[in-house]
Amino acid sequence: MSEARVIPLHADDSGARTRWRLGAQSTPRPAAPPVEVPEPQPESQLPSEPEQPAAWEEALEEILAFLRRRLEGDYPVDEFGFDVELTDNVILPALRPLYRSWFRVETIGMHHVPTEGGALVVANHSGTFPLDSLMTAVALHDDHPGQRHLRMLGADLMFRMPALGTLARKQGSTLACTPDAERLMSHGELVGVWPEGFKGIGKPFRDRYKLQRFGRGGFVSAALRTRVPIIPCSIVGAEEIYPKIGDIKPLARLFGAPYFPVTPTFPLLGPLGLVPLPSKWYIEFGEPIRTDTISPIDADDPMTVFNLTDQVRETIQHTLYRLLSQRRNAFMG
Repeated sequence: MSEARVIPLHADDSGARTRWRLGAQSTPRPAAPPVEVPEPQPESQLPSEPEQPAAWEEALEEILAFLRRRLEGDYPVDEFGFDVELTDNVILPALRPLYRSWFRVETIGMHHVPTEGGALVVANHSGTFPLDSLMTAVALHDDHPGQRHLRMLGADLMFRMPALGTLARKQGSTLACTPDAERLMSHGELVGVWPEGFKGIGKPFRDRYKLQRFGRGGFVSAALRTRVPIIPCSIVGAEEIYPKIGDIKPLARLFGAPYFPVTPTFPLLGPLGLVPLPSKWYIEFGEPIRTDTISPIDADDPMTVFNLTDQVRETIQHTLYRLLSQRRNAFMG
C-alpha cells in the first residue's frame, strides 16, 4: 500500500497561491490577457448630436412659407371670402396688443358660448369707432377653449370702403342681412351682431351705456329659423375710448358717413387724436337664450320676435348696469 504524497503549497509566475492537492502537482492557471484601454480621443473626433435649428430659423421658415402661399394664391377661402390663415396669422396678432396690454380686456361667462355648433352673439355697440366688435372677436378666439372665429354681421357702409371692406371680408364679416346670417348659423358658425348699429356706436358720450333701439329684430328671426341659442354679450369700457362730444354734420355729409365725431383729442390733435384712450374693458357673455323650444313658424310672428328681442335687450342693459356698479373707474377697472 503506497503512501500519498503531500504537494507543498507553491506560487506560480503571477504570484497567485494554489490550494493543497493530493497525489499530483497542480497546474498553474494561465494569466488573463492584458486589457487594452482606449486612448482618449480629442473632442473634435467625438460623434456629436445633430444640431437643432434655432427658434428664429423656424419662425423665418414659417414666415417665408406663409408669404409664398399668399403670393401663389395657395390658401382657402369660403363662400363669404373668409380667409382663416390671414386672420390667424396677421389680423388677430395685430389686434392682440390692444386687447391684452392697452384695454386689458377681461372676459366673463365664456363657458356660456358653445364649443361647436351655430350660435348668435348679440352685443351692445359703442365707442365712436367699432373696436368693440374686433375685441369681441379676439376674446372668442383667444380666451375660448374652442378658439372660435366670430363671423360678424356689418353694415353695408363698411363693405363700400375700398380697403376696409376687403379686409372685413377676409376677417370673416359679411353683410348684416337675414339670409347670410341664417346660412352661416345653419353651417355651425358663431355669428355676431350689434343691433344698435350706428345709433349705438355714434351716440353722444352723455348717453353712454344707454342702449338704443334694436332695429326690427331680424337677428331674432334668423336664430328662430336655424334654432340656435342667442347669447347676450355686454361690453363695458368701449364708451370711453373716444368720448364723442360733438358732430360736424357738413363733413359727415361730405364723406358719406353717418357722423363726423368730435372728441377731446380729435380733430384737435390730428392723427394723434385717433389713438384710443386706454380704458379698462370687461366683456361678459350671458346665459344662452334657447330658441329650439319655439316653433320656427313663429319666426314670422311679430309679437314673438318683439318679445324675444326685448328680452335680449333688457338682459344686456341690466348686465351693463351691474358691471358699471362694480368697477372703480373707467381706466383702473
